[in-house]
Amino acid sequence: MKDLLKKYEDKSPEIVFNWKDPETEAEGWTVINSLRGGAAGGGTRMREGLDMNEVVSLAKTMEVKFTVSGPTIGGAKSGINFNPRDPRKKGVLERWYKAVSPLLKNYYGTGGDLNVDEIHEVIPITEDCGVWHPQEGVFNGHFKPTEADKINRIGQLRQGVIKVIESDEYSPDVQRKYTVADMITGFGVAESVKHYYDIYGGNVKGKRAVIQGFGNVGSAAAFYLSQMGAKIVAIIDIGGGLIKEEGFSFEEIRTLFLNKNGNALKADNLIPFEEINKRVWTLPTEIFAPCAASRLITKEQISQMIDAGLEVISCGANVPFADKEIFFGPIMEYTDERVSLIPDFISNCGMARVFAYFMERRVSMEDETIFEDTSDIIKKALTNSFRRSASKTRISSTAFEIALKQLI
Repeated sequence: MKDLLKKYEDKSPEIVFNWKDPETEAEGWTVINSLRGGAAGGGTRMREGLDMNEVVSLAKTMEVKFTVSGPTIGGAKSGINFNPRDPRKKGVLERWYKAVSPLLKNYYGTGGDLNVDEIHEVIPITEDCGVWHPQEGVFNGHFKPTEADKINRIGQLRQGVIKVIESDEYSPDVQRKYTVADMITGFGVAESVKHYYDIYGGNVKGKRAVIQGFGNVGSAAAFYLSQMGAKIVAIIDIGGGLIKEEGFSFEEIRTLFLNKNGNALKADNLIPFEEINKRVWTLPTEIFAPCAASRLITKEQISQMIDAGLEVISCGANVPFADKEIFFGPIMEYTDERVSLIPDFISNCGMARVFAYFMERRVSMEDETIFEDTSDIIKKALTNSFRRSASKTRISSTAFEIALKQLI
């Protein structure tokens, strides 16, 4: 696996598009790792200090994710080095998408990502640039539909991603009008844990879980894990956290979800971050869902969790370990050799899978069908890893080997 990984990491991207904004200091890159299947996909992010290397690593990550989620296309990513809180942000995005629109028309599909909103920024701005939908390039380059079919499928994709969830089973509150995009990634993180126990042995019910991060992904993962009968014993967020060693009830988790302050945990009795960051890693727990930023978890923290009884990690964040390597650094390897580590390209593939699902010809728009499709894709990926090796360790290295053999 390591030889395959090195070969994949060292291979230069097929296309690198570099842009310098004529009106501000902003600089952007679109990196297309390959035009596998005639197209490539990956979202657009913005942050101060971003560089091309970050975009390259994210493009390669997307390509691996597509081996699970589909469609069978190459990985790509766009990144803009600019402060997203700067009032000039809208103008920067307008000029960026105008520059990159020829790619978006022909072979590149994008979406929202860090600090760039799919619904309020990506879709309307790309429309103004003459792009029918941010995924139009994937339709044209990969699916090659007729014009009428393309119109129908783009309409289906647009409607599906922002579809309001109507079922109590998948929404914390149907009156609040949560969408598929709000919930699907966290749902996949939780389903990964359920499928892990079903396939490798055990049951999620009664297992203790720690959630890191309480944004869209972490809060949804907590909601669905609690709904399955797991006991959420701690939540650690950037502004503080909560601990309840006997486990929060499902109603308590649901209330915390509904009371979020944007993407932040909100509660009267929040434990300050410095204190919870010392305590949370030693709590007895079987499930860990890292759903905060990338590259945060240290070897010391994961060692403490393993000593406290950790069984499985389901990654909501991309590359949650504090490694510098693109994919498989020493902390991740250390973890993979000791516990069941479900890699991010399986556990957090929900949104990528939803895009692939709605790009198909005509699909059901029912909540159950959409969510079960993502669940089935994750189950299939974990089953494939289990068939290769039934060991509860080295799940990530096995899954990477399966993915990389499709790409090299």
